[in-house]
Parts: sequence; C-alpha cells; structure tokens
Amino acid sequence: MRCPHVSGYFRQEQKSGLIGVYENTGLVEAWAPRGGHPEWDSTSELFPEDLERIAPWLERAIERMPIFGEVGLRRFVNGAIPHTPDGGPLLGPAVGLKNFWHCCGTSFGIAQGGGAGKYMAQWMVFGDADINMTEFDPRRYGPYADEDYSRDKVFLHYRMTFTTRLPGEEEPDGRTQKTSALYGKLLSAGAVYGETYGWERPKYFALDGAEEQGGYQRTNSFDAVAAEVKAVAEGVGVLDLSGFAKYDVCGPDAEAFLNRICANRMPKKLGGIGLVHPLSIQGRIYGEMTVTRFADDHFYCLSAAAAEQRDWDLLIQSKLPHENVTIRNLTMDLGVLVMNGPLSRDVLSKLTDADLTNAGFRWLSGQEITIAGIKMRALRVSYAGELGWELHPAMEDLAALYDAVWDAGQEYGIVNYGLYAANTMRVEKAYKAWGSELTNELTMIEADMQRFINFNKDDFVGKQATLDAPDRFRIVYGEVDASNVDVRGAEPCLVGDQCIGLTTSGGYGHRVGKSLFFACVPLENAAPGSRFDIMLQGERRVGTVLEHPAYDADNAKMKV
Repeated sequence: MRCPHVSGYFRQEQKSGLIGVYENTGLVEAWAPRGGHPEWDSTSELFPEDLERIAPWLERAIERMPIFGEVGLRRFVNGAIPHTPDGGPLLGPAVGLKNFWHCCGTSFGIAQGGGAGKYMAQWMVFGDADINMTEFDPRRYGPYADEDYSRDKVFLHYRMTFTTRLPGEEEPDGRTQKTSALYGKLLSAGAVYGETYGWERPKYFALDGAEEQGGYQRTNSFDAVAAEVKAVAEGVGVLDLSGFAKYDVCGPDAEAFLNRICANRMPKKLGGIGLVHPLSIQGRIYGEMTVTRFADDHFYCLSAAAAEQRDWDLLIQSKLPHENVTIRNLTMDLGVLVMNGPLSRDVLSKLTDADLTNAGFRWLSGQEITIAGIKMRALRVSYAGELGWELHPAMEDLAALYDAVWDAGQEYGIVNYGLYAANTMRVEKAYKAWGSELTNELTMIEADMQRFINFNKDDFVGKQATLDAPDRFRIVYGEVDASNVDVRGAEPCLVGDQCIGLTTSGGYGHRVGKSLFFACVPLENAAPGSRFDIMLQGERRVGTVLEHPAYDADNAKMKV
C-alpha cells in the first residue's frame, strides 16, 4: 500500500510489517564522503540508523497505521538505493559499444527485476523486445548528463517518488544543459521551455507572462497554442528546432550503405528528400530519419533530438569494413529555424536571391542557399502541413538569421511558436512520431507505414523479417468526441468491457476544431469508420477511425 502523505509504502515482510520511507527533505547521498561510490569489495553495505532524518515520515506512517505505533519498531535497515536521473532503469546497449549491455539502475528492483530480465533477454537474443524499450535505453542520456546534472535529477526524482507530476509540470533541477543560440531571445519573448535530451526547447509562448498550469484537462496553454496555430495557418511563424540530431553521411558507398540499413530507397534526384526508417533484424521499427541528397556522395540525415546517441551508434556500428563511408555528427554545429505558413515565401524572398518558386525550389527538396548574407542548408519540408522551409545555418549564425527573418516578417505578422503547436499540427496531418507510433514493438506494416518500404530494392536489414512477420495490430488515426480532455497516449481503447488497445498520442486540432488521436488496435477494429470508446480521465468518449488526415489531405497547402 502506497501513501503520498507518508511519502512511503507499507507491505508484508515475511511475518512482519514493513514501512519504506522516501523522505523528501534532508536527502543524503550514499558514500558521499568516500567519493560517491563503494569500494570494490563492498557488498550490500548498510549504514547506521538515522531516525532523526526520517522521523517526520515515520510519524505520518503511524498516523496512517496506528498499529505500528502500538507494536513498536523492531529493526531499522538503512541502505543505498540506485536512481537514474529520470528514475527508469538502464536496460539496453551501452553507448558506443557492440554487444555490451546494461541492466542496472533499478530503483524498484524486486518489482522490476522479472520484467527487466525478460525483455533484456529478448532484446539480446532476438534483436528486439516485445515492449517499447525507448524509455529504458541507456542511450537516452548523452554527454550532457554529467555528474552534477545526474545528482540534481536523482535527488529530484527521489524526493518526488510519491508525487504525481501533472502534464506540463517541469522542474528547474539540473537545467540548463544544452541551449541553442536563440535561448535568451526566445525566453525574453515569453518562451516556456521544456527539456528533451538536455536541450531546452520552447513548448509555447506565454505572451501574458503567466506560468504554465499543469493538468490533464486543457490548461492556460490551450488558448496560447490556438493563437500560434492560427497565426501559422494564416500568416507565418518560426520555431527553433536546433535540437534535431544531424548527421552527414558521405563517400562513394554512402548511398548503398543507407539503402542497406533503411527500408525506403534513398532519394535519387540531387536535392531530393526522403523519409526513411532503419529496422531491426526482426523487422521492427528502430528509428526514423529525414534524408536529403546534396550530392551523389553526400546525404544529410536528420532524426529526433532524443534519438541522437541511438542513431549515431546505428550509423557507426552498421558500417561494414569494406564500405567507403564517412559519418559526421553535426548536431551541435548547425542550428535549425523552421518557418511555416502561407506567407513564409514572401518573408524569405526579401532576404535571398534564391528562386523560391515551385519551379526553382520544389516541394520535398533541399538546396544550399544564402539568406541575409548567411550560407545555409534549406529544406522545403513541413511538419506543420503548411508552405514552409527548414533553415539549417551554422549554430553561430542562428541568432543573426533569426533577427533578419523576424525583422522581415513584421509586415506579415510573424509569430514565434512552440512544440505544443507543432504537435497539434502534426496530428492534424496524421504524421506518426518516433517513440509513440513508431516503436520497436511494431513492423512498418503494423504501423501503417507501407508506403515507406521499398521491397523492390536489394536486400536491406529487416526486409525478409518484415515479409515473414505476423500482422497483429494496426496504428490507426481518428477523431474522438472529447470534452476538455484530449488524448495524450496510453489511454485504454474499449469495446464493451474489453480493452482492445491503447492510444499512442493525440491532441486538439485547432485548424479543424476536432480532438484527434492515434491508437494501436487489432486489425478487426482498424478499418476507416470503426468506432470504439477511449477512456479519457474516467469518461468513455467515442473514437472514430479516419481514412485521411483531418487537415489538407491532398497536401495542397504545402505545394503552393
């Protein structure tokens, strides 16, 4: 039995009762005077009793269970407990090493031990586990997670063990670790920042200066996000996405190398952009990258900020000895300023001599151009479903580029927008996301991503496994009759009394005025028009599977 008032738990221990306390003040690091770790021959070391430190919580425990005060406390155990910065265990490959695995950092060892062993074994033996392992993968941390960061985050997580964080709530502990050149500017403009893989990234802009209210229902960020989306849909908006993982893959064998490790074929035309997915040997989805071909032997690969170390390991470790390929990580070298909206071409045309017309700069293509005197890579691609470009200058030029774009955009009503708005527009366009819809639990077919597989090309990792895999589930897209609670992910999908699946992500689509969702369900519930209930904060709300994106299904707005 767990009790937030006690900040601890009660359970049976053989023929006795046990109280486990997670004190949230006066925290002490084990072995701190000895360098923060035990000596090599130390095993299950216990420390002297420290009743004074935990007395307030013991008193609360006795208040909750008076019998403990009557029978007395017979034995005290004061030992160390491992914690990672986010509280999840480290289960998976070690950074930069082949066939070297972590299975440690389990703060709830007895409860987590069986599952940790089972799914680690699956991953090691078969190449994948049956559950999504992203949140346990040791490579979810990078070099930014130094000793000070880890200590701050671990102390935070420990003292909040019995506190339920509301969506939107973020603490300052351990921050800031990684910022783009726009951090100060955007903070002054009202940016409310969130943290991803150490990066500070704007969630939305609080123009009234109010702090974000955490909650499962729509909060004070809802109207701010609605205004950002409206401004992007009708005019032009900019978003700092410098946290993207960025790699150059170059050399005579670069194309063959990428074709071998990804399910889709690399772009054939110079400047072409393609969406590609590396698979595991079992045919499950490993990751997702956007690839631009800048030359016959030069491919520019982008992936999620949180996937930087995973994808770096994939690229480096997949290269065969005979392959003439050079791979560079450019994540910290290049910034990314995203520009979206029907007036984005008008703004950029004031700053460049490059031909931005459809004839001169086609949709889904990239070029190296100069904007405001700054050389950069520009990609005509849009996650928002509007006309737009991604601008990739050197990180040291990002601030100057932003200032030029911002000044040029004033007559067009340019706005800043954040990740909340980007996500709602993503969902309106039915774009699936790595880590939620695209995970190691599913094949590309089960994720409804068949159009991004090219079975006609030479063998690629996971090709035969994909063809041979049973077709068990389908990621579906739909709308839900929500009230003031939208889908976030992991909500049950119900038919009668049976849970048939779970949502994976969702949100309110401000351009279409609908609450939208993705879900993983059995094939018999996946056809367009299928209906099932989604449990949203205790209420059953009707969800309907859609055949097409809710917004601009034929992509006309991106092609203007």
